[in-house]
Amino acid sequence: MALPPSDKIASADLASKPSAPPVISAPEMIAIAVSLIWVLGVAIFFWMTPSEQGGFDGVRFIVVFLAIFMPVAMIWIAASAARSTRIMREEAARLQAAVDWMRKSYIAQQQTAGMALKPAVERKIDEIAQSTKKAESAIATFTTTREPARATLAPKSETPAQDQPALELGTPADELGPPLSTEDLLRALHFPENAEDTSGFAALRRALRDRQAAGLIQAAQDVLTLLSQDGIYMDDLRYDRARPELWRRFAMGERGRGVAGLGGVRDRSSLALSAGRMKQDTIFRDAAHHFLRRFDQMLIAFEPTANDAELAALSDTRTARAFMLLGRVTGMFD
Repeated sequence: MALPPSDKIASADLASKPSAPPVISAPEMIAIAVSLIWVLGVAIFFWMTPSEQGGFDGVRFIVVFLAIFMPVAMIWIAASAARSTRIMREEAARLQAAVDWMRKSYIAQQQTAGMALKPAVERKIDEIAQSTKKAESAIATFTTTREPARATLAPKSETPAQDQPALELGTPADELGPPLSTEDLLRALHFPENAEDTSGFAALRRALRDRQAAGLIQAAQDVLTLLSQDGIYMDDLRYDRARPELWRRFAMGERGRGVAGLGGVRDRSSLALSAGRMKQDTIFRDAAHHFLRRFDQMLIAFEPTANDAELAALSDTRTARAFMLLGRVTGMFD
């Protein structure tokens, strides 16, 4: 809490206005009294001592002069030293009071700044939470959205045997559509850039119709949402792009130093936060392991038919960045 204005003014006055010393201090009064006593004693001594007749003796005059005034000079030197000592003590006390006031003012300013910063931090956290909820709602709508043409393929009819023949061997209807293209898969794994990214939304809808791709996308979305709670975003992640041959060797089952380049994440804060979350949060740990398994399965199926350019494009997706981050945290590349 900040100091009251009266306290600040009093402290400032104490630091800037030195107290006026008394006209005559105690050491000076003592010096005056001792000097008078000494001069009076010397005068009485010379008055009672009979003077010798003779000429002027310069040596005797100097000796008498020093005997009279040297003790007086020493007395006043001692008084001056005592006065200087007192002034230095007062200055030291004023400096100490000024330092204490400055320290209290600094602490009060820090506390005031912290209280002013807290609402801003809370607003930022609320904005992040709202953005996360919007992203979750958007992804949830993707899983339930269907094109109008697909909805018209199965109209309600009284003679289903004639209008829509039964599929033999129980083949799911979603497996009859065209296979998911590599371009759509990579675009879906990167997720839409913003609300106006129509091509990204279209690719995501097509990928969600594929059962294997949909499982990976859902697992990736869960992990990205959990990471965002700690302020970890894939767009801000600093990492080294993995070479295509490393992805191929990893897909073929190689582990250890040979594929350690896949864990090229250099963001220490993200690594530390993710590692701490893995140890403390069981929900995060289960979601991360589920995501890593899904991505590994996708990579095994994707690698044989993918060229180097497609593997390089895969490493630039947000999903692959999350895989590189969590894979390094869990020691998957060791």
